[in-house]
Amino acid sequence: MWFKIKSYFLFFIKSTNKHGVHSPFVYNLVTECFNKKTTPESLKLMTSILNYSYNNNTQIVVNDFGKGSKIFKNSNRKVAKIAKISGISKKRAQLLIRLITYFKPKTILELGTSIGLSTAALSIGNPEASIITIEGCKNTAKKAEELFSKFNLSNIELVNNEFNNALPKLTTNNTLDFIYFDGNHQKEATLNYFKQCLVTATNDSVFIFDDINWSKEMQEAWEEIKKNPRVTITIDTYFWGFVFFRTEQAKQHFSIRV
Repeated sequence: MWFKIKSYFLFFIKSTNKHGVHSPFVYNLVTECFNKKTTPESLKLMTSILNYSYNNNTQIVVNDFGKGSKIFKNSNRKVAKIAKISGISKKRAQLLIRLITYFKPKTILELGTSIGLSTAALSIGNPEASIITIEGCKNTAKKAEELFSKFNLSNIELVNNEFNNALPKLTTNNTLDFIYFDGNHQKEATLNYFKQCLVTATNDSVFIFDDINWSKEMQEAWEEIKKNPRVTITIDTYFWGFVFFRTEQAKQHFSIRV
């Protein structure tokens, strides 16, 4: 708890809003995406999906392949609890929808499906995109597939496998427009997945890392990612870290309150 309080205090001190951004690319992202409102149609569908999950009292056994939960004390969990405690919040889901609408990626990869809430946001943002999402736990993957089916999210392919087994095939001779890393909040694993996925990045690709200030080791991982020679622009929003590979721009790092 004290770590998060301290880390947010330090973030707040160094961060800025759109008025402190001196990059046309980042300024446009903040004003035309971060600070915009989600369309009523998208918001209505996402709210329905969240409410459906919040009221799903089915109990499943969860196999955590990553760092694990700081809140759940055992592997028996209700879907509703997973949605409310570890699922994407309504505010962040809306931002994710707007990001996909803004960047219009055709190929999307998600590491860490869980019960499918963030995947749903990706799908709502661009129903025409091809989305691949990876989930190691078969029970949560099953609940995610039930959600996709119920809400007719037909542009999603769920791969039920561990990341280390699934990624080599997905990243070999392939380019990806958008990758959302949300499955393992450990430094070594995060850096490993970043390096594996780096070969898929083009000049216009967007990588988002969840919970970059979740722990000291995740902050260390984020600092290493920022130093990578291929990375040009990064944005720290405290909860998400954005990575861009735009060769036409000088290397710059931003901390922005969303």
